[in-house]
Amino acid sequence: MPTSCAAWGCTTVRTIQTRSQGITFHKFPKEKQLRRQWEVAVKREDFSANERSMLCSQHFRPEDFDRTGQIVRLRDGTKPSVFSFPTHLKRVSASLNLLKMVFVCVCVCVCVCVCEHPYALPPSPTLLKTRLSEALARVESLEKEMRNSKAREWRAKKTVRCLLEDLRGKNLINEELHERLDLYSEKERKIQ
Repeated sequence: MPTSCAAWGCTTVRTIQTRSQGITFHKFPKEKQLRRQWEVAVKREDFSANERSMLCSQHFRPEDFDRTGQIVRLRDGTKPSVFSFPTHLKRVSASLNLLKMVFVCVCVCVCVCVCEHPYALPPSPTLLKTRLSEALARVESLEKEMRNSKAREWRAKKTVRCLLEDLRGKNLINEELHERLDLYSEKERKIQ
């Protein structure tokens, strides 16, 4: 079975042609923390790498590779950083990163009196506030979109209900269909 890249939207497959182009494939690291950073970087929902999961060399910078031997290897601690995500994934990831940072900070501060992990916080409180505002704005935008979708659904159901009543009034449907539609209409009335 051919190996393909695990990154979101990447269609690179390990073949003789890709190898001749200089594209190499690299397994996810075994170290849990670094492996998790790779999994987050590929931006695939609920993705968990297994022992066969790999990323192609197109998702790493040239300086991330050690080409001194016969085998092209990644330097220790290297994380994938070269992706071409659509804008909606870029915005969501900024909000998710903020939420993760806040969660890590709260966990560390609760578990340890003195915060020993300064990398969990952004460099300044202003940046933290900015990121929090962006996340809250995104949540508000998604809630508004959900309300609009529910309103569209309600209007569509109302239109269908009116159409069914009109067909019944003009006797354009047979008795069996009339009974089925009555059952459907009753369910709709009970829900709302």
